Amino acid sequence: MKNITKEYPGVKALDDVSISFEEGEVHALVGENGAGKSTFIKTISGAIRPTLGTIVIGGKEYSGLEPAQAIELGVAVVYQEMIQFEAMTVADNIFMGMKEGLVLDDKSRCERAKELLAIFDSHIDPNTKIRDLSMANRQIVELTKAVVKKAKIIIMDEPTASITMAEQEKLYGVVQKLKADGITVIYISHRLEELFQICDRVSVLRDGKYVTTIGMHETDKDGLIRLMVGRELSETYPKKAPCTDEVVLEVEHLSGNGVEDISFQLHKGEILGFAGLVGAGRTELMEVIYGAAKKTAGVIRINGKEVELHSPSDGMANGIGLIPEDRKYQGCFLDKSILWNISISNLKNLSKATVMDRKKETEVAEGYKTKLRIKTPSLQQFAGGLSGGNQQKVVLAKALAAAPDILIFDEPTRGIDVGARYEIYMLMNELAEQGKSILMVSSDMEELLGMSERIVVLHEGQKKGEIEKEAFSQELVLQKASGM
Repeated sequence: MKNITKEYPGVKALDDVSISFEEGEVHALVGENGAGKSTFIKTISGAIRPTLGTIVIGGKEYSGLEPAQAIELGVAVVYQEMIQFEAMTVADNIFMGMKEGLVLDDKSRCERAKELLAIFDSHIDPNTKIRDLSMANRQIVELTKAVVKKAKIIIMDEPTASITMAEQEKLYGVVQKLKADGITVIYISHRLEELFQICDRVSVLRDGKYVTTIGMHETDKDGLIRLMVGRELSETYPKKAPCTDEVVLEVEHLSGNGVEDISFQLHKGEILGFAGLVGAGRTELMEVIYGAAKKTAGVIRINGKEVELHSPSDGMANGIGLIPEDRKYQGCFLDKSILWNISISNLKNLSKATVMDRKKETEVAEGYKTKLRIKTPSLQQFAGGLSGGNQQKVVLAKALAAAPDILIFDEPTRGIDVGARYEIYMLMNELAEQGKSILMVSSDMEELLGMSERIVVLHEGQKKGEIEKEAFSQELVLQKASGM
């Protein structure tokens, strides 16, 4: 990539960026949200054309690529926000647009898909509809699609964001196999520790500009963070004041939506973590508590009063806010402006009678834009035009604008860079110290141990334990999450 520049009205997403990728290497690409990583990989894949600069693949120069041309040249992308045909089967998705898929009958295609999935030690039924898969299994299908294309360059955008630790290890093995086969892997991840496990070199972007390329052995995690953010981060997880003994949420023998007989208490000012492997029922439990899914048994009490939550509106009316795991389909209105997204859950407080107070609406939205460092030239920009991390911040602002007393954070920092993570952790602590209470679902073990005051562990829809801060250990959490 030589002198790549990409300009949009009011913003220069990439500014004279030059990076070379070698055959058969695993090359990390890092930077904060808004650094230009997504624009850069879309330039390689042909999704966008650069304003200036050239792309050189196999010695041939191009001023820009079309998507079909990039595929012909051996480029495959596994995007963080997966592009899939949800009503179609796994086999259909794997072979979509592939000649190999067209010449096989349904039975043969399923058998071939099963062989390809086996590369990942996956037992997904090729006849399963994509919409019925977990986020982790959807990721595996995307990786299989890249392998079947026999790509020479595979770009992986946050491939471990939604998969378990065991599945991560399998993925690392696949990446090493691709490398051994001479395939170039461009690897994007905010989980910096994994880069040191599997990557050879790392290139850093900051504010659309190229910073440096170095060998992974030439730096450490702290050094990489300094290059990314241009400043020191003194600690990963900020300290917070202890919570009170006051119980604000009590769940007794709750069942429904795939969970069974769950009981726990949440205290005022507490961050209560929820651990478990993919499929453990953490998100499903939160949906019942929020009113997005039906309970079949049990009791929910808020401030000592039993409540019936039949819809998200009931949840919000009772002071519960949700930041969902899937920001694209459940969190953001992608075809609406940032201003509209932040305001939609807070119409009551922003209106006089039925008339919106536009000045107050803008002031509130500007406040969250500044506080959460949402990178955008204007509040009128559609949320769909933001990077994944900035979309996550809009979802967070939307929930906070409604001023809930109980907040559910489901994978709060998925796809968010290390600098912004710290800001969100600071905000969570600030909310807790203001008397808000937080239920935090996370697949990031360090995050769970670093931010929670207690951890509830689920396994296959059932509670397997509750761990106090003094007893925290990765081994204990994993042991209980495995059903032991």
